[in-house]
Amino acid sequence: MTGDSEQPTVDPHAAGATPIGAPEPEPVHDGRLAPDLRIGEVRQGAKPGTRYVRVTRAAERSFVRTGATRWQATLAAQRPHTGVERFWSDTRRYLFGAPLASSMSMEERLSKIKALAIFSSDALSSSAYATEEILLALVLAGTMHLSLAWPVSLAIIALLAVVVLSYRQTVFAYPQGGGTYSVARENLGRWAGLVGAASLLTDYVLTVAVSVSAGVLAITSAFPSLAPDSVALAVVGVVLMTIVNLRGVREAGAVFAVPTYLFIVGFAVMIAMGMWRLWVGDVPGASLTQSAPPREVAEAAQSLTFFLILRVFASGCTALTGVEAIANGVPAFKPPEPRNAAITMVWMGIILGILFLGATLLAVRFGIVPHEGESVISQIGRVAFGGENFAYYYLQGTTAIILVLAANTAFNGFPLVTSILARDEFLPRQFAFRGDRLAYSYGIVVLSGIAIALLIVFQADTHRLIPLYAIGVFIAFTLSQYGMVKRWRRLRTPGWQRSAAINGVGAVLTAIVAMIVAFTKFSHGAWIVLILIPAIVMVLHQISRHYTSVREQLHMEPGPVVTHFLLPPDRPVIVPVGEASLATARAIAYARGISTNVTALHVVTEESEDTSAIEEYWHEQYPTITLVILDSPYRTFQAPFIAYIDALTVPPDVPLTIVLPEFVPAHSWQRFLHNRTADRLRESLSHRRNTVVVSVTQQLA
Repeated sequence: MTGDSEQPTVDPHAAGATPIGAPEPEPVHDGRLAPDLRIGEVRQGAKPGTRYVRVTRAAERSFVRTGATRWQATLAAQRPHTGVERFWSDTRRYLFGAPLASSMSMEERLSKIKALAIFSSDALSSSAYATEEILLALVLAGTMHLSLAWPVSLAIIALLAVVVLSYRQTVFAYPQGGGTYSVARENLGRWAGLVGAASLLTDYVLTVAVSVSAGVLAITSAFPSLAPDSVALAVVGVVLMTIVNLRGVREAGAVFAVPTYLFIVGFAVMIAMGMWRLWVGDVPGASLTQSAPPREVAEAAQSLTFFLILRVFASGCTALTGVEAIANGVPAFKPPEPRNAAITMVWMGIILGILFLGATLLAVRFGIVPHEGESVISQIGRVAFGGENFAYYYLQGTTAIILVLAANTAFNGFPLVTSILARDEFLPRQFAFRGDRLAYSYGIVVLSGIAIALLIVFQADTHRLIPLYAIGVFIAFTLSQYGMVKRWRRLRTPGWQRSAAINGVGAVLTAIVAMIVAFTKFSHGAWIVLILIPAIVMVLHQISRHYTSVREQLHMEPGPVVTHFLLPPDRPVIVPVGEASLATARAIAYARGISTNVTALHVVTEESEDTSAIEEYWHEQYPTITLVILDSPYRTFQAPFIAYIDALTVPPDVPLTIVLPEFVPAHSWQRFLHNRTADRLRESLSHRRNTVVVSVTQQLA
């Protein structure tokens, strides 16, 4: 190991060595931690009979002094001790990188350029499938009405502008992040906040599933032979995204920034080339003001009704998914966080508007008709670039990448929201912990697992997943903006009327869209989300109730603090024993040291076992300690043991102490060679009231 000096003990004069048995200088200290002292650790040598002293140098010390009685752990304190731990540590370091100190969190913050790539990839990538969703709904009325996609897109862009302006105000009002959850909980109450949180969590999970499946569709559109492997490709995509995000926010930004901007360039070039071809009349029957005849003729499956128009509008509103991600992740920006987040949000809105409107206009003018097996963007690219050339494959490649990487918006937003929920005690506290790379690892892993399950269940089919997608988004939009209206009316800061008007208009429009999506998509799967969101709310509520109950039960009233227990010297102690061994002897010695009332309990699990040997040994070695022999005709150890101690009469104010003799193998893998009865018994006893469990371990070489 680097930095270790190892010398044979047979050579006491070797430089830096400390012979075994040689006296060490007595340090002057008061018994507390003294990590500035040299530490000599005896280890077995390579040759039989030789031993070494491993001397820890100053650079490898586990602690550094930061005050008179204060110390700080170094990376050396994280050093693994066993072979299995070293293997796991090396694997994690290879996949995710070396651990980062908390003090480096500011260096992990994002610039506007990287933040646009990370938080806007979901919103920007929706331009690759939002137009297709509009056309798929319109084609039900026949190909003659596909031109209505253009006015519907304009209405959606107007809604986008209102939502962007509304969330821009949220960014400044709630720089701590949390978006919908923070706004709704503070201004609308606990239950509204939980509904907003459940909507956000549902939205983020579906973002991963929809984005990855849409990316796979882009790949299979260019390479149809890969279509049977769509689910496998989607799962691999999620796993890769998980690994990259576990490496930390900054590294994820470095990985995702380039593909995002390559996609923007490719999509913009496609729009520019398509407009140029329309301008010069290079598309038969089409121009900037006239649409070409539909490339395929589809008979109307139903008439064009107001209900169908609403469904078309709801389908196209998938273009707005991901807009709220920046407001949720404000703390991830470099200072000044709110200003940088607001600027990034405006950039995102402008770019998304241009890409979405451009794609829709080209689809209408080119006479594109959606059909199974090839995306609408692929069809537009073929016409705009004049066939399957380099530019076309560049477009498909970057589109596939950005659609997969769009899931990164959720991989950043979901862990941030769950960390805030965990700090507010609505989720397990583990979600608030940051991993080695300063990422919220629990949230990332949970998001990945749920998204993979969805991809498998829905066979990575974008069109089956999208109906589940939009409703949670617009519920979150509505709660956030209505909460902002309440906030402006309560605070009445200068210019509050204008701000309240912007949020009010946004709240009304997104509420209408949410109802439209729920109504028109109900039979297509939206009912699942309408059941799932209340279910998540109840789970969050129950978790909060548990934490509240724990806090109340552990609350300490003002008054004298209990500093020690006055336990009687004859308090009951039970020691489960097997065969006579050094581990058993150590446990009995400890038990006798804390009580004069020690009982040894031997459970017989085999009918053929002869207990006379252990009884004779016991009477010779421990004549003052009762050995109870408990026969177990059903060959179990744990249940009879628990039943025995349950039958004991113990005063309610005196805890029953169980002393477990254990031996610890030298290597972790050797633990699997033993039945580990003590582990199972300790787990069972941890749930028993008024019981103290003590493990006395014997380390094996």
